[in-house]
Amino acid sequence: MFELDFLISLINCRQLKQIQIGRNSFDGMLLRALGNLSASLEVFTVDFCGIKGHLQSLVILTLSNNRLHGPIPELLGDLISLQYLDLSKNNLYGEIPKTLEKLEELVYFNVSFNELSGEIPNGGSFKNLSADFFVGNSKLCGASQYKVMPCKGNATSSSSKTRTLKYIFPSIALVIILAIILVYLMRRLNRNTLLTDQSTSPIIVKRISYYEVLNATNKFGEENLIGRGCIGKVYKGIFSDGMIAAIKVFNLDLEGANKSFDTECNILCNIRHRNLVKVITCCSNLDLKALVLEYMPNENLNKWLSSSRHFLNIVQRLEIMIDVASALEYLHHGCPSPIVHCDLKPSNILLDEDMVAHVADFGIAKLFTEDQRISLNKTLGTIGYMAPEYGSTGLLSTMADVYSFGIMLMETFTKMKPTDDMFVGEFTTRRCVFELFPNAITQIVDVDLMNALKTMMELKRVASDQSWD
Repeated sequence: MFELDFLISLINCRQLKQIQIGRNSFDGMLLRALGNLSASLEVFTVDFCGIKGHLQSLVILTLSNNRLHGPIPELLGDLISLQYLDLSKNNLYGEIPKTLEKLEELVYFNVSFNELSGEIPNGGSFKNLSADFFVGNSKLCGASQYKVMPCKGNATSSSSKTRTLKYIFPSIALVIILAIILVYLMRRLNRNTLLTDQSTSPIIVKRISYYEVLNATNKFGEENLIGRGCIGKVYKGIFSDGMIAAIKVFNLDLEGANKSFDTECNILCNIRHRNLVKVITCCSNLDLKALVLEYMPNENLNKWLSSSRHFLNIVQRLEIMIDVASALEYLHHGCPSPIVHCDLKPSNILLDEDMVAHVADFGIAKLFTEDQRISLNKTLGTIGYMAPEYGSTGLLSTMADVYSFGIMLMETFTKMKPTDDMFVGEFTTRRCVFELFPNAITQIVDVDLMNALKTMMELKRVASDQSWD
């Protein structure tokens, strides 16, 4: 009886602007009764109640934390004034209606923690929504910005432009990529000649004392700190003669730090390649164990891939990955005994002033003697980049580095980290790329890279049009 009296009082309030009646148990009658208020109602908040209706003047609609069951009504797309729609934490299923793309005023749309499936719309206000609004729906798919699995195929594209790009863009992009690779190979030939000459130059070893290291790093000041690792820290050091170096200081309080220092010294002091970080000298005593390495002003690949302020074009990414492949080829086949890096990942790929890549951090590397496999009691490496058979059986071979290289190659061109939340269970980076290759691979290529290619295509089209005028 209370509900009926309440509804009658609502109907009589013709100038009502806001309703907030959360945490009640009203049924579907409530919103039907509010039909007479649609000319003036602007805010309607109701939690823990079932609801149906059609109010075109609504600005805010909150239905979170209920037990709403069923698909999202397509009629919600007719609420043209809606700016805030919260349907999170319910039992909604089915697809997100494409009609919601018509809500031009929508700035907040939250459907997290439901049972929704299908493609997330990518038109209208959806372009500006973040991934947080869609979490908790394991069967959703869509653009990489939402951190969900990519959709298979583009059959549901919402515009003729998207459908056209599906068939035309991959072909045009392939032609552009081939042209870029051709130019790259010519540049690479010249650069390799220069780097080969440099790599054969003698190593000049400087003797550096503990106090010189201390002064060069301003007593290991925070302003000189350029990196942290599981085994120690890396500082930028400026010596009295003007030499700039990276100084890797091992944390002697950690178990295995001494062994890691010895391993890195033994390996790096006996190998030399243009794509491996070079050791200048080392400093070892009871108080300090440090490696003095050549300084890389462009930091590491991980920072370039995760930064919004920097951009690597397709040629740069290709050159970096070929640099890494060259280093691996040398470690596996160019040394007297094969060397397995064991921890290949973007943060261990350093970039010099010319964006030439150098593989670093050999603290857990393994040197083979006779057998081509080693059985380890302790699993090494980084989750996501580590080969499955290495993690499960402890058997290590050069193929472990090849697997890590493949994961890093995919990350370089997609910016998808193997540890992203979207990759759970058997759905991994490798499976994602495998399922979309080759026809739909452009769906997961880094958005910035795709935009750069589209811009290049548009500039070529404009230049072609102008040549005809």
